[in-house]
Amino acid sequence: MIEILVGSLIGVWGFTEAVETKAPAPGTVNITQPVTAMPLRESVVIEPLSQQQFRNVIRQAYDYSCGSAALTTLLDYFLGRNLEERQVMEGLLQFGEADKIVERRGFSLLDMKRFVTALGYKSGGFRASFNDLDGLEHPAIVPIEYAGFKHFVVVRDVYNDHVFVADPALGNISFTRTRFEEVWDQNVLFVIFPNGNEPPSALALSERDLRLVDDRTVSLLAFREFPQITKFIDNQATELGSGGDIQYIRRK
Repeated sequence: MIEILVGSLIGVWGFTEAVETKAPAPGTVNITQPVTAMPLRESVVIEPLSQQQFRNVIRQAYDYSCGSAALTTLLDYFLGRNLEERQVMEGLLQFGEADKIVERRGFSLLDMKRFVTALGYKSGGFRASFNDLDGLEHPAIVPIEYAGFKHFVVVRDVYNDHVFVADPALGNISFTRTRFEEVWDQNVLFVIFPNGNEPPSALALSERDLRLVDDRTVSLLAFREFPQITKFIDNQATELGSGGDIQYIRRK
């Protein structure tokens, strides 16, 4: 009897040594492939689609915070800062027009300019053509009007007549040129000029990004997760001008 018990214990010990029995890490899937007489077993880590979609994009924490999330995306993944959206929101409130921010429940390009100036960057708001956007060497924040909502996104680049966008609500998406020109609000863009000491931009396009998403898919997905995005109307601040001069315009 004792011999049987000892033999069983030795057998269990040998099995645990020969076979991986530890709990796998989150996202790990074990795959067995019968490619030889002895099946080949390996572990692969599967990245959730949500992580792929929001790679290098700050997801807006609130329905009204697309402006602060877009600015945080630009500061972190283009300029190499390490900020959270909450910190950027606090900076926008401190250096922007706090009373107007509260009134319209959102941030303007003028608020962004004042905050990034406090961080030591030059910036400017401009009216631009599509060719101007195509020729930009840096990503830029642009306002869009899409599905009835005013919204801020980061234009990462233009490639093969597609506009690649880091959207705080939808993640990494792309528009055809025609569709983007339809939703681009007043052809306004906001550019932050780097100081020259920044790391390589994490917003640069990769092969993964160049798997274009057609506009119909974007239309079907648009704002499903954020149906209550605040309309930036009436009191929305837009930033216009030339040579970096900014005007604050109250819509009527």
